[in-house]
Amino acid sequence: MKVLILGGGVIGTTSAYYLAQAGHEVTVLERQRGAGLETSFANAGELSYGYASPWAGPGIPAKAIKWLLMTDGPLVLRPKLDPKMWIWGLQLLANCTHAAYARNKGRMVRLADYSDAQMPALRALPGLAFDGREQGTLQLFRQQKQLDHAGDDIAVLKQYGVRYEVLDPKSCVAAEPGLATATVPFVGGLRLPDDDTGDCQMFTEGMAKIAAQQGVAFHFGTTIRAIEKSGGAIAGVETDRGRFTADAYVLALGSYSPGLARDLGLTLPIYPIKGYSLTVPITDETVAPRSTIMDETYKVATTRLGDRIRVGGTAEIAGYDLTLHQSRRGPLDRSLRELFPTAGDTARASYWCGLRPMTPDGTPILGKALSNLYLNTGHGTLGWTMAAGSGRVLADLVSGREPEIDTSDLGLGRYSA
Repeated sequence: MKVLILGGGVIGTTSAYYLAQAGHEVTVLERQRGAGLETSFANAGELSYGYASPWAGPGIPAKAIKWLLMTDGPLVLRPKLDPKMWIWGLQLLANCTHAAYARNKGRMVRLADYSDAQMPALRALPGLAFDGREQGTLQLFRQQKQLDHAGDDIAVLKQYGVRYEVLDPKSCVAAEPGLATATVPFVGGLRLPDDDTGDCQMFTEGMAKIAAQQGVAFHFGTTIRAIEKSGGAIAGVETDRGRFTADAYVLALGSYSPGLARDLGLTLPIYPIKGYSLTVPITDETVAPRSTIMDETYKVATTRLGDRIRVGGTAEIAGYDLTLHQSRRGPLDRSLRELFPTAGDTARASYWCGLRPMTPDGTPILGKALSNLYLNTGHGTLGWTMAAGSGRVLADLVSGREPEIDTSDLGLGRYSA
């Protein structure tokens, strides 16, 4: 079967690999000059299988108000006369209940756990190097109330058999010795020893090369102009480099998926949430992080990537605006400076921003939408974490095979049920 994938980020590229493995003739269209150069380029570096959680939760509305009032808090709202922004926001608020949080986290952990199960085979692929580490994730709590509220997450971790450790401050330092140099106190942490780390862009680029060796055709520098629909099916895709046709189509354009889907009569509840990151050269390995530390106060993740530290986080609701606001460095700089004050040289840091394709319930949209159109999009902050599992599920669905996990509540239909 001929399959055309729209999007060459980590989701589209990993899907291409699994579809090629299943014996399909695969083509990928990507507007950038290479794979993984947009949202996948400089994310926080976490493979957060156990930490996969929706943003919408019972305490989020009150926290959001507090964050919005902070000078350099983790959340910024830049209001626009865009109905989609406000509709998405109301949908997010509707998911801020205990029942919705448990349901959504369960879905996300299911897919993330399946992705975790696929990664060993990918790590073993010849020539695939991405500064990966398998040393867990530490969610660090500076306040007792943060630690007390970890109970909801722990309940879901228990339900899905995800290993975890609740640590006191001394044990946090044992897990991450660099925290001994922290200039702020912390009361404990939740450690997920099976979570991993790695450079998402390096992984995506490496997977593209491997997929190309298996026959996948990548058309970089190709802009999609329109999708042609005939009846209930896709008839072709018009680009600035000609028309492409296939038997099946995969929409994996992240934050840009809703625009094309709208032309097909489909409404995808995905909104772009801008995130920022710093990539900092390490100056003292002895006090640098070993893996990922999630600073619960600033919602900032600090990750070791080879001889670099990646500091990623913050949420800016501003539509498709990719302005790199220098003021948004504040939470990133502060979190690194307070937890690992002498580990890296922030004066030589590279600063970046990208758009996360967020659904209001946190769960990606994965499944069949039209007779020959499949969706693999809306992964939010967890595209890197869920890429392998999503790609494997997508390949099974396109191939007419029953996926190894339940996907009945992952598709677009859950929004109309």
